[in-house]
Amino acid sequence: MELQDSAERALAPLACKSPPAGKAAPFLPMSRAEMAALGWEACDIVLVTGDAYVDHPSFGMAIIGRLLESQGFRVGIIAQPDWQSAEPFKALGKPRLFFGVTGGNLDSMVNRYTADRRLRHDDAYTAGGEGGRRPDRCTIVYTQRCREAFKDVPIVLGGIEASLRRIAHYDYWSDKVRRSILADAKADLLIYGNAERAVVEVANRMAAGETPRELDSIRGVALFRRVPENYTELPADDLDSADEAASRRPGETVIRLPAYDEVVGDKEAYARASRVLHREANPGNARPLVQRHGDRDLWLNPPPIPLSSDEMDAVYDLPYARAPHPSYGDAKIPAWDMIKFSVTIMRGCFGGCTFCSITEHEGRVIQNRSEGSILREIERIRDKTPGFTGVISDVGGPTANMYRMACKDPKIEAACRLPSCVFPDICPNLNTSHDDLIRLYRKVREVKGVKKVMVASGVRYDLAVRSPEYVEELVTHHVGGRLKIAPEHTERGPLDLMMKPGIGTYDRFKEMFEAAAKKAGKKYYLIPYFIAAHPGTTDEDMMNLALWLKKNDYRADQVQTFLPSPMATATAMYHTELNPLRGVRRGGSEQVDAIKGLRQRRLHKAFLRYHDPENWPVLREALRKMGRADLIGPRPDQLVPFSQPPGTGSGAGKAGGQQRPVRHAGGGQRFTTKGVPLRK
Repeated sequence: MELQDSAERALAPLACKSPPAGKAAPFLPMSRAEMAALGWEACDIVLVTGDAYVDHPSFGMAIIGRLLESQGFRVGIIAQPDWQSAEPFKALGKPRLFFGVTGGNLDSMVNRYTADRRLRHDDAYTAGGEGGRRPDRCTIVYTQRCREAFKDVPIVLGGIEASLRRIAHYDYWSDKVRRSILADAKADLLIYGNAERAVVEVANRMAAGETPRELDSIRGVALFRRVPENYTELPADDLDSADEAASRRPGETVIRLPAYDEVVGDKEAYARASRVLHREANPGNARPLVQRHGDRDLWLNPPPIPLSSDEMDAVYDLPYARAPHPSYGDAKIPAWDMIKFSVTIMRGCFGGCTFCSITEHEGRVIQNRSEGSILREIERIRDKTPGFTGVISDVGGPTANMYRMACKDPKIEAACRLPSCVFPDICPNLNTSHDDLIRLYRKVREVKGVKKVMVASGVRYDLAVRSPEYVEELVTHHVGGRLKIAPEHTERGPLDLMMKPGIGTYDRFKEMFEAAAKKAGKKYYLIPYFIAAHPGTTDEDMMNLALWLKKNDYRADQVQTFLPSPMATATAMYHTELNPLRGVRRGGSEQVDAIKGLRQRRLHKAFLRYHDPENWPVLREALRKMGRADLIGPRPDQLVPFSQPPGTGSGAGKAGGQQRPVRHAGGGQRFTTKGVPLRK
């Protein structure tokens, strides 16, 4: 079966059939006793996850589990099993169809370690916030244990960890290029991205008797297979030539990425593979990719077709219990406590920020829920969520204000290979109207029993400045004293490599924000976030940012040091010291300085916390070496004083706590020092 046949099927509506009344499980079972209460002797599918089981659509396993349940499958959950032996993986018996394995809502290494590779001692996705309840690289470990438990049961990988490690990738924690997680885990199939369509097709076709290797026509799937004879291979060496060659050749084409062995030893080859992967990310024109791993070819089908609003509504209308599994008792699950009164209204992000992995998982095409579905969820929160006091904590998504924004011309959208719709400038083909979002905010505020609706997701301020009405609506009704916003830097060099707008756009938004607050009679504040040690950032860039912070009287309590998360473009910059945003050609690639040494990374963080006396000694030393001793002194235009308060200065950054990880996939969320989602 050819890929285009699968693509045509993917355009058909996703059938989310809620089980007949009384047939949906109160919670998907986590024990044999719960299975018996449902009258089950066996599960069709067992989902293994690194998170605690919270039956809510902000948790990936709950979505996939309830969706498969709606298809008539019996689905069980094994959450955070003890991985020291295979016995806990036998808890629900042998699944009839397959194990589905995920690391959870976060990559397990991002979850477990800080940007300085220090161990975290807590976990927002675990009952009691307890750290250490999942192993490092837990998708690999869980898969091995599933295989030990029932060696003949197929294993399907999914979720953030699998999605962002689907090809050969640089791993920051081991400081080396690792194979595709499909090879390391020795699983049968990998589903990447938002996987609703793919997982339904996989389950139904396996139930009909097909094997994983026969599922090579499904979008969003990766597996090991040979390149079919009717496909023409195009090299990734020169993208423009490959595109031209493709236009002259009939039939199907596949892009051959540099092989695993090649990207391990050749950083230019790695940067080229990263560039190709990101160019082949548009579902409208993406071609399959193939990458040699040893004596096998890893095959990646094009990304899934985005869900329509009706399909999104069906997914979010499934019969979730909207609570943690009862087995956790009264234990607090920090991530649940943060999102239980919030509502996701959309998916995806067309911003393309290079340090962010949202688009690699959720895509650049915005997928929206309808007003009716959103309002129904708010009513369910009001009526069913214990502790609700009338405050909706967030109405948003990966970005607060991209709801219903899209390319004005579907043909242009389907042909586009640009990594961002808003950089270096907002594309003239992008509809930036906030009218639908303003109307939604007003309807949400009218729901009976709702006293206040907050917007906690990060606002894309370069879009917001185009709608003064939106800024006024936001400030007047949806800000609770402070609004998070992410200029990330002030200097053009690092901003260009981040694909972020200049600080002048932030200044315009700030003026509009303050004017709207004054008009509303409110005293509100903007909380800007900045990144230290991003590739391409010089010591002088960080010094200038610190001077800007001091001039504007900003004192950052939480700072973020760049964390090279899997598959992000900036991670390729960090590893290769090349710029994959431009052509990557032998001897002609643009160089990028990567901030790798711990001493320099801590210096960049210290500049962000210029006001902390613990950082003053290292800043004085750096300023002298930079020839900027004129910035040491007591004047307002100087950065740090000559003198040191008694009992301080023993170590840079000591007072700031752990760094907050860089924006990452998992619902497009930001994280506090404790790893709790802030929802960008």
